[in-house]
Amino acid sequence: MSTLDQAIDDYLFALRIERNLAENTIESYSRDLRAFRMLCERNQKLSDVAEVDPGDVLEHLYELGERGLDNKSMARAMSAMRGFFSFLVRQARIASDPMALLESPKTHRRLPHVLSQAEIEQLLAVPNPTSDKGVRDRAMLEVLYGAGLRVSELIHLRLSQMDLERGFLVVYGKGRKERLVPIGASAIEALERYLRLARPYFYGRARKKGNDTDVVFLTNWGKPYTRQGFWKALKSYVDQAGLKSDISPHKIRHSFATHLLEGGADLRSVQLMLGHADISTTQIYTHVSRKRLQEIHRRFHPRG
Repeated sequence: MSTLDQAIDDYLFALRIERNLAENTIESYSRDLRAFRMLCERNQKLSDVAEVDPGDVLEHLYELGERGLDNKSMARAMSAMRGFFSFLVRQARIASDPMALLESPKTHRRLPHVLSQAEIEQLLAVPNPTSDKGVRDRAMLEVLYGAGLRVSELIHLRLSQMDLERGFLVVYGKGRKERLVPIGASAIEALERYLRLARPYFYGRARKKGNDTDVVFLTNWGKPYTRQGFWKALKSYVDQAGLKSDISPHKIRHSFATHLLEGGADLRSVQLMLGHADISTTQIYTHVSRKRLQEIHRRFHPRG
């Protein structure tokens, strides 16, 4: 007999060790399963996971719907539960899967919002080029856009991952998967300027406090960046540039991919640079590019 709490812990451990999933993905699954656990506690089914039945699952999904969750969030919650019960069946902890006959709601992938190349230039021009902070922040923005990094990849970038002479970064993405990403002349120039002029100041503060000094980008206090810290800095620059307030690091990554495809890059190369395991994830950007082509056709073709 296995308690529900023990079963959830074992499943999350298996995701972390056996499937090597990213920590953010595991945290999302954990939240979804803990929410289901609360319902099972009310129904007095914590002591034996084998007592959970399809009625409990349906009741939980109904409550999620009552809370106003959209189809995408519902599908993610169901994915977490489906994986959990499938794991328990394989482990012979339950005789049958209570979700076997349930279908996930259909989700419609929204086209990612992207910045125009002019808006990117507008954003990059904001950091003060005469201050250590401005030189660092310009380099961060150049690398974010120039390499299409996720925010976690940017803030965890280490000196040993850079090969500026050959123009490449070694990036560790989701599940610590390694990929080689080229960076252009603008990003290299901004990085070299930061390493030469501004980083020594932040490095000195980090060393004085005994902080990690191998991280490329250090805060004003000599610490590695957090995701929230970089988001806050980006929002300040977005506001100063007079751009839409909903711009995020991920939208800059979207822009990187879209601008490559608009410039003629092939889908497979963009997939490799983004670190997508499945090319279907990258294909959404082709729709953005097609939309842009349709706009150009309407504006400039005599019968557009």
